[in-house]
Amino acid sequence: MRYGYWMPVFGGWLRNVPDEGMEASWNYVKRLTQRSEQTGWDLTLIAELNLNDIKGVTEPALDAWSTAAALASVTERIELMVAVRPNFHHPALFAKQAANIDRISGGRLALNVVSSWWADEARQYGLQFDQHDDRYARTREWLDVVDGLWTQQRFSYAGERYALQDAICEPKPVRRPTIYAGGESEAAKTMIATQCDAYVMHGDPPEAIAPKIADMKARREKAGRPPMQYGMAAYAIVRDTEEEAQAELARITALPPEPPAGFDNFEQWLSGTELERELKLQEYSVSNRGLRPNLVGTPAQVKARIADYEAAGLDLLLLQMSPQAEEMDRFAAEVING
Repeated sequence: MRYGYWMPVFGGWLRNVPDEGMEASWNYVKRLTQRSEQTGWDLTLIAELNLNDIKGVTEPALDAWSTAAALASVTERIELMVAVRPNFHHPALFAKQAANIDRISGGRLALNVVSSWWADEARQYGLQFDQHDDRYARTREWLDVVDGLWTQQRFSYAGERYALQDAICEPKPVRRPTIYAGGESEAAKTMIATQCDAYVMHGDPPEAIAPKIADMKARREKAGRPPMQYGMAAYAIVRDTEEEAQAELARITALPPEPPAGFDNFEQWLSGTELERELKLQEYSVSNRGLRPNLVGTPAQVKARIADYEAAGLDLLLLQMSPQAEEMDRFAAEVING
């Protein structure tokens, strides 16, 4: 298993806890990333949103790509997986920018291609927001252009959305960056199986992840492409006892007296039994279905759970924790290296 973590570009991951003790700042992410190289982490995922999806849209959110460029120059080993949304970046200009960052890092750049989901953000920034399947059609063309510029001396392209004539991208990346992408629709899976290198999923139990991996393996083989990597998002809580871990889980999923920004919209679909309500509150409190994998417990319990994911075919965990620096040190000592 490879171990990655989400860079806390939003100042944390918990919607019910206003202050997690990790500010959205360059100084924090620099220290965190340099420390993670020392303690055995393999990868960091730097999310790209201009608005803060976790703490509220008026709160600070670090820019993904300038942060990645800066981190490339102050780290030595860790893979930098940076999210990119095709409707926010012209592919030819992006190919040049990303190739330069890859050069700065010595060949450690990877992309997490996200076919945008936040319509209001696009409207605020004056950008086009495509409908669902159109987003993946754009992404397919976008990837064609980026890959062409990275692999050909001169590249021409005539698509519905992009057109290039004898374009040059020099210097090229040290190596072609790994392309990660996620999605559960037919359009998404078709695009990923044919054009990407790795499939990343929201959190789910091993019995739900295994058939998703089997499906993508079959699609990949049918497309005649080499084997893919498979990753999953999760939130981890490691404590000396199961009781301590469950107490921390209760703390982060409890609503504060004054519900946080964004809860009103979520509350509209809270319904059903008390168990259903509890599960939905967990979905709200941590993003990307991070609590579904149940990486909550003692080091031995968490290791056993990870073994179940390895048996299902998972290669990479993309973890969120809080407070991130302290919890990453604990996880590295007791799970990765323990």
